[in-house]
Amino acid sequence: MNSLHTYFHFCASNLSDKQVHSSALPRLALAVLALVASMFILGPCAFGQSLGSAGTVGGKVTDPSGAPIANARVSLSNDLTLYRREAMTSVSGEFQFTNIPPNVYHFEVDAAGFQEHHRDLTVRSVVPVSLEISLAIEEQRTVVTVAAEAPLVETTPSAHSDVDNKLFSKMPTTSIASGLSDIITLSSPAVVADSDGFFHSLGDHAQMSLSVDNQPITDQQGNLFSTQIPLNAIQSVEAVYGGTPAEYGDKTSLVVTTVTRSGLGQKPHGSFSGEYGSFGTINQRADLGFGGKQWGQFFAENMSRSGRFLDTPEYRPFHDIGNDENIFSRSDYGPNSSNMFHLNIMAARNWFQIPNTYPQVDSGQDQRQMVRSYNIAPGWVRVFGPNSLLTVNAFVRQDQVNYYPTQNRMADQPATMAQDRRLTNFGVKADFSYVHGRRHNVKIGAQITHTVLTERFDLGLTDPTFNPVCLDAAGNPVTDPTLTTPGMCEGAGYQANPNLLPGLVPYDLTRGGSLFNYYGHADIKEQAFYAQDTISLGNWTLNAGLRFDRYDGISHGTQLQPRMAVSYHIAPAGTVLRVAYSHTYETPLNENLVLSSATGAGGLAENVFGGYASVPLQPGIRNMYNAGLEQALGSHLVLDADYFWKYTRNAFDLDNLFTTAIFFPIEWDHSKMDGFSSRLSLRQYKGLSAYTTLGHTRARVFGPENGGLIFGSPVDRSVVRIDHDQALQSTTYVQYQLPKNGPWAAFTWRYDSGIVSGAVPDLASVLGLTADQQAQIGFYCGDQVATPWSPITTCNSPDWGTRLVKIPAPGTANDDLNPARVNPRHLFNIGVGTDNLFHTERVRWTLRFEVLNVANKEALFNFLSTCSGTHFVAPRSYRAGLGIAF
Repeated sequence: MNSLHTYFHFCASNLSDKQVHSSALPRLALAVLALVASMFILGPCAFGQSLGSAGTVGGKVTDPSGAPIANARVSLSNDLTLYRREAMTSVSGEFQFTNIPPNVYHFEVDAAGFQEHHRDLTVRSVVPVSLEISLAIEEQRTVVTVAAEAPLVETTPSAHSDVDNKLFSKMPTTSIASGLSDIITLSSPAVVADSDGFFHSLGDHAQMSLSVDNQPITDQQGNLFSTQIPLNAIQSVEAVYGGTPAEYGDKTSLVVTTVTRSGLGQKPHGSFSGEYGSFGTINQRADLGFGGKQWGQFFAENMSRSGRFLDTPEYRPFHDIGNDENIFSRSDYGPNSSNMFHLNIMAARNWFQIPNTYPQVDSGQDQRQMVRSYNIAPGWVRVFGPNSLLTVNAFVRQDQVNYYPTQNRMADQPATMAQDRRLTNFGVKADFSYVHGRRHNVKIGAQITHTVLTERFDLGLTDPTFNPVCLDAAGNPVTDPTLTTPGMCEGAGYQANPNLLPGLVPYDLTRGGSLFNYYGHADIKEQAFYAQDTISLGNWTLNAGLRFDRYDGISHGTQLQPRMAVSYHIAPAGTVLRVAYSHTYETPLNENLVLSSATGAGGLAENVFGGYASVPLQPGIRNMYNAGLEQALGSHLVLDADYFWKYTRNAFDLDNLFTTAIFFPIEWDHSKMDGFSSRLSLRQYKGLSAYTTLGHTRARVFGPENGGLIFGSPVDRSVVRIDHDQALQSTTYVQYQLPKNGPWAAFTWRYDSGIVSGAVPDLASVLGLTADQQAQIGFYCGDQVATPWSPITTCNSPDWGTRLVKIPAPGTANDDLNPARVNPRHLFNIGVGTDNLFHTERVRWTLRFEVLNVANKEALFNFLSTCSGTHFVAPRSYRAGLGIAF
């Protein structure tokens, strides 16, 4: 614990004196650590298997007489994800692979003097796979043709994508401290890229469940809300976007399961690398793993600093320096084959400046944010026999977010704000798994969690023109500070502002108002019980499940949720057909939930706070349908395609506060979303790996809206296409590597057709923007071009438009059928390097060089989005790194 305190003290020393140092872990965290210590001291909770969603493959290799074969080479591989493990059998002929990500694999055994053994394995259960292999004498070998790869298609009814560390370690990650989000966006076909490492999964924002070694995490993962597990701590990532099993709840548009790296049974291995790139970006990464037959230890440590930490509201970054540090540890221990103990610990912190616009630079705005997180997750597995085991995972995780205003609060434009909030999530999850032959794979479990929320927030308007009470005859804001109510306008010779937001007038500091101060606290209690069975009947596979959730928070509810998915394998054609139905209970977003549940319909901006009865955000109820197929195309290509329909009552979204990093959850009356996704993958062929994803999403929401602060566009329409809606997105990734850790090259092509930009449906709305906002989208009228300091107030020329937003032709705009959209963009990234610069055996030097946004495309992620504001895609940047591995 002293090392963690020293670490955070070092991190905090980089802050200005208005930042604070990390506090000690709460009593709950210390209690969990005491429990961990007692498990070591009072009784061995050991292991010979893998924890959580990972599997184990073990067995014994013998000759025809039954005698063990030592030093036989055993391998497990998947040439789509590039996963590969090798081991040598012991003197007793035994071998074991632990921590195997769920997938299909090709299994091989090769021993001198014996015939090679090949078979295909599917790992979809934590119950260990035990193999008894008898090798024939080489002289008895007959001439046979053996397929040396695992099957291209999986018969599972769930639509999903998989990527392994060997593949994603060479992908370009453009978001500082949000590498996991980048990998999900690049590898999953149903995901639309958003700014600051966010993404929209199947039309939803922040409706993702993350499972890390069977620890459920449903709160938002990103550098604005929390801290992410580092990529060099992850072995594999699986994203499920259709046919969600009953095991997963809370937020199920996308379920991402990650298996972390382990040192169990491995010789010492590790790496250290340093990178430097554009915008003064520095990355340092280190990892170390080692272990024995009964224990293992793995560490990962990362530090980064950049002058473009967040995606900026201007093409050039202003006031955007940030840094991130994290430490991850995974410990495994077990003296026997019937028990397993596992412990994950992570501590992390990021600090960053809030990017400024040109007017905020002029005003001297200096807003900052710091996020500190820790996570402690012990687990235990008890094996009762060859077909059943019990998994128990406890966890405590906390995110503390501090948002700091400028020292001179009137320099903050158009408002000043401060925030100090904590989100502490703790609980336990227990599963009993049972495998009966090849027909049944049963899991029964329960999950109990508490999420403790504490929120402190203040706000005051500092721009007299943002919410004027009165307008002059020309419709311009009147800044007279004595005019505080609409009834005073006529007597002063003015007109009342028809777009006045009455809820903000008491907090307008330019009119004698005071800061809006808020404190809130809540304890969100959730209990879930579930049962599921994967049934194999010949060519049919059925996933049947039932889940029950009880939600006791600011609002309350219960829901019984049936889940069903079916697939049929047409073996001769290499085809798998699948359909699925999921009834799910979507819980409210926890970040700033207490305040947002108190502001009522339309949020604080529409109401005098406390003047109207508020309705807390309610859990959502969703019905989702999927239909798709998986098709092998020859021996090296596989196509996966899926179509989804989602109907949600009480659909969640976010409300962004100006250009800050503060968000508030909101709730729509209902939503309708549908779309398709596909992925064409190439099995690794002579060092070449590649895939292409395609996706299309229609995202429609229906009012009224509840909660939030709503400072963006007025939400007064019955149905809108929100900015999660995109006609087409695609990613093409190609990687080539020479054998024996030789030189490699990687290429990424990302296309986005452009998300909805509802703030500028027509010319009148563009003319109503500020000068800087017009300049951001490249507004022009004839020969006149808007600049950050010179707006275009009238436009009579037919030759008008914007460079970065596609606005519908006059008279054709429709919020549902023809909304304005951000312009399409093609982004290209290239990377080259080598994993063995000097061709050495044990200690290898690594070198890499990357160019991001090769064409230097100027493009927007979004513009004046109610959900996320305005953000530019990063311009062309360079990155070079040197490292050492052993």
